[in-house]
Amino acid sequence: MTHASSTPPLAAVILAAGQGTRMKSDLHKVLHPIAGKPMLRHLLDSIMAAGAQKSVLVVGAKREQVEAAAQDYPVSFAVQSEQLGTGHAVLQAREALAGFDGDVLACFGDVPMVQADTIARMQETLNASADTACVVLGFRPDDAKAYGRVIADDGSITKMVEYKDANAGERAVNLCNSGLLLARADDMFALLGRVGNDNAQGEYYLPDMVMIALADGRHCAVIECDDWQVAGVNSRAELAQVEHDWQNRRRAQAMADGATLIAPETIWFAADTQLGRDVLIEPNVFFGPGVTIADNVTIKAHCHIEGARLASGVSVGPFARLRPGAVLEEDSKIGNFVEMKKATLGKGAKASHLTYLGDADVGANANIGAGTITCNYDGWFKYQTVIGEGAFIGSNSALIAPVKIGRGAIVGAGSAVTGDVSDGDLRLVRAEQLVKLGWADRFNDAMRKKKGGE
Repeated sequence: MTHASSTPPLAAVILAAGQGTRMKSDLHKVLHPIAGKPMLRHLLDSIMAAGAQKSVLVVGAKREQVEAAAQDYPVSFAVQSEQLGTGHAVLQAREALAGFDGDVLACFGDVPMVQADTIARMQETLNASADTACVVLGFRPDDAKAYGRVIADDGSITKMVEYKDANAGERAVNLCNSGLLLARADDMFALLGRVGNDNAQGEYYLPDMVMIALADGRHCAVIECDDWQVAGVNSRAELAQVEHDWQNRRRAQAMADGATLIAPETIWFAADTQLGRDVLIEPNVFFGPGVTIADNVTIKAHCHIEGARLASGVSVGPFARLRPGAVLEEDSKIGNFVEMKKATLGKGAKASHLTYLGDADVGANANIGAGTITCNYDGWFKYQTVIGEGAFIGSNSALIAPVKIGRGAIVGAGSAVTGDVSDGDLRLVRAEQLVKLGWADRFNDAMRKKKGGE
């Protein structure tokens, strides 16, 4: 029997009640970041992309951290006060899903990389036949280790077995259980309600519902995905491995989309990094969250960029730091050891070296000399510096905000500017140079004689 082509509503039950003791962290396990984004939010974004109408987070230890991290998603929470197994954990969501008539995905907050299209395939498989009770997500790792095995014939499950309970033939099977499972809401909770805890751990296991359904004569299916989608994170080492794999996929995607990465393995992306075409990235560049880069941008080696927007034709670095709020407009340039924070560099403007621009607005085609700093903070408040179009700021100048440098104005090298400079004016702020003729020669001669007489 085949259902209509329309897909039933989807809900997700996300298990996040574990202690996470192997992480040895005050931060909840599911909140440790991958590519600058908490694991849990990776998973929630995929679930939302798959069209989930509801999500229930099953929480326990450090629940306030999890609830705060997910508060901007359409989720509800259920508490698992005792850790009695994965089946027991999913059952805690029954009340939150009361009256829900659709499919329920059981998944794990520390298995963050499952993709929306994989969830969609699980739904498609479940709803291909009314006789199918549930769909298990399987994978074939290079090393099957001690994973539970899925014994199946052409996608139909005949048995699920834990490694410790498997015989030699079953252990030779490399189709493993990811733990992710999809069932209709009524089946999910009815079958879980029949799961017992007669096992070595005395726990209620989610996969046991599959065996109960099979014993009822129901059909249970397995579909497969790449093993990276179901990699779990239980330790810092596993976190690093998932990060490593994510970065490799993102680097490959960047190059496929038209960016040149000279040394791909040295580039670190954030989850939301946006790159245009014909972007050239030299080695050892780190992108934090919130970076958007247009076409034809060059980022030279050893740059750290976070919360910044770069327009087309921009050049950055080497050894530059762009902090949140940095905006580089078309064809602008910052060079080595330049730092920007909450500042805009106008079209064609340049800050080529050794400069700090904070809380600043730099006009088009302005030139910021080496060693210039905007003194934006008085220990209590931040203040704005405005530099007009075509202005020239001489080297080693300190612009003490709030201050405005006019269009086409020039600030002489070594100036400490505390007042506004009008359009087209020259401002020099330095002490009068004093020259004492021959003084250095006389001083050096005296010192030599003194040292020679010691």
